[in-house]
Amino acid sequence: MISYFQAAVLGLVQGLTEPFPVSSLGHAVLLPRVLGWDIHQNDDFFLSFLVATHLATALVLLGFFRHDWLRIVRGLWRSVRGRRIEAGDADARLGWLLVAGTIPVGLIGLAAEHRLRSVFASPESAAVFLALNGVMLLLAERLRARAPMPEHGDPDVRLASLSWRQATSIGASQAIGLIPGFSRSGATMSAGLLAGLGNEDAARFAFLLATPVIGAAALLKVPELLGSEGDGVRGQALVGALCAAVTTYLAVRFILRFLETNRLTPFGVYCLTAGVVLTLAFAAGL
Repeated sequence: MISYFQAAVLGLVQGLTEPFPVSSLGHAVLLPRVLGWDIHQNDDFFLSFLVATHLATALVLLGFFRHDWLRIVRGLWRSVRGRRIEAGDADARLGWLLVAGTIPVGLIGLAAEHRLRSVFASPESAAVFLALNGVMLLLAERLRARAPMPEHGDPDVRLASLSWRQATSIGASQAIGLIPGFSRSGATMSAGLLAGLGNEDAARFAFLLATPVIGAAALLKVPELLGSEGDGVRGQALVGALCAAVTTYLAVRFILRFLETNRLTPFGVYCLTAGVVLTLAFAAGL
C-alpha cells in the first residue's frame, strides 16, 4: 500500500510543511501525484498514516514550547482556583485566549472536516488552493497593521494583550487549513499580522494554537491506526512519524529565527509559483 521509502519521504515533508505556512495537507495530496505514486488522500491506509505523522508533529510542538505550556497551564489553574483572571497575570490570560481561539476550529472541524477533505481531495484543486494560499500570505504582509505591537519585552505579555475577539478570529482562521492547499499555520500567522502582531509573535501564537488542535485531531483517530484500517501500514506510519518529528523540530527552530528579521513573503511567492505551475501542468495532462 505504501513503501517504507514513501513513508519516510512523506513524513519528512509533513514535518517540514506543517510549521511552514505552505500547507502540509496540500503537499500530502500533491506529492504522490507529482512523483507518480498510487496513493490517494482518501485511501483508508493513507489517512491512518497521516494520523501518526500529525501526532508526531503535535508532540514535537508540545515539547518545543514545553516551558510556555507549563506557565500557561499554571496560569489557567490559578484563574480557575481564584475564579477570575488576576490583573497582570499574562499566562492565565494567554491560556484563556488560546482556549477561545481553539473552540471555533474544533467545532468547524467536527462538523465539516470529512466533507471538505472529500470534496477538495484532488491534486488539481490542491494546486489551485496552494496558489491562493500564496496570495493570502502576500496580502497579509501587504495589509498588515501599520503599527504592530512592539516586540521588546515579554512575548507572553504581548500575546496576552490581544482582545478576545482577535484571539477568536485568529483561531477560527485555522479552519481554512481543512482544505488541501491552504495552510493552517499560514492562515493564523496572516490573521495575527492583521491583528497587529509582529511576524515572530504571530508564528509563536500560531504554533501554540496548533498544538492542541493537531494533537486532539490525531488522538481522536488513533483507534483507526490501531484498528483494521491500520493493518499493513503501522510500520510505515512509525517511520513516517519519526521522520516528521525530526523535520518539525528543525522547521520550527528555523522559522522562528527567520521571522525575527524576515517576513512571510518568500513562502507566499513559493506557494503562488508552485500552485500556478502545477495547475498548468495538470491542465496540460502532465
